Amino acid sequence: MNRNMVRMVTAIAVFFCLLWIFGLGWAVKNYYAGKPDQVPQKTNVTSKIDNKKGLNVVALGDSLTRGTGDETGKGYVGDLVDEIKEKTKKPVQLTNLGIIGQRSDQLKKQIQQKEVGRQLEKADVILVTIGGNDLFRGGQGLMDFQSKNIAVIEKKYLSNLKFIFEQIRRNNHKANVFFVGLYNPFIELDHGKEMSKVVRRWNYDSAEVSAAFPKIIFVPTFDLFELKVNDYLYSDKFHPNTKGYKLIAERVASLLTW
Repeated sequence: MNRNMVRMVTAIAVFFCLLWIFGLGWAVKNYYAGKPDQVPQKTNVTSKIDNKKGLNVVALGDSLTRGTGDETGKGYVGDLVDEIKEKTKKPVQLTNLGIIGQRSDQLKKQIQQKEVGRQLEKADVILVTIGGNDLFRGGQGLMDFQSKNIAVIEKKYLSNLKFIFEQIRRNNHKANVFFVGLYNPFIELDHGKEMSKVVRRWNYDSAEVSAAFPKIIFVPTFDLFELKVNDYLYSDKFHPNTKGYKLIAERVASLLTW
């Protein structure tokens, strides 16, 4: 093989060697060009799932919300919380804001408080009892239930109730709200049947106000006490006893869905 031939073979070999090196460098460059500067962390899939561990229940209203007359101290709110725990198998945080003797105008003021609003925002279930003290007024309702005064009182009550529901929905538009209706503790007294007509009208009008709002459920209780009222009343003959509160709790629980 002459010298020219050797030079030609050597040049071809060098060319292909350089071509291979160039090709290898190009391939490596493109391979790493598609890689991120840092290895991504493992995605936490559960972060997009509602992993709330418990439920928040907020109770508003009067002495029925406080459980006055229940020897166990639970009232319908406590009995209902026990039922929720049993159904959901989750812990329940209860905030009971009920005030003994509270009327609708007082609840209207209370619900505007900043801390009350904060509690409502966190609630999964909201319970309300109100209206009994507006209507009965410590027994005064038995004296003037046939007068024109009772219509004026109801009008104010319904206006307050509408405001209360509006305020609840401003703070929380998702939670189910259970508004417990009135029963007649005086059904076996003189004028008891006439008083029942008034109670039923208040319940009907209250239910109509409730129906104007999403997920606010009126819970009737009148029928629970109608036939055996004294069996379910405390010694004051006004508030429910332990059995009476259990009846109310069972009625609300029957409406719960999860």
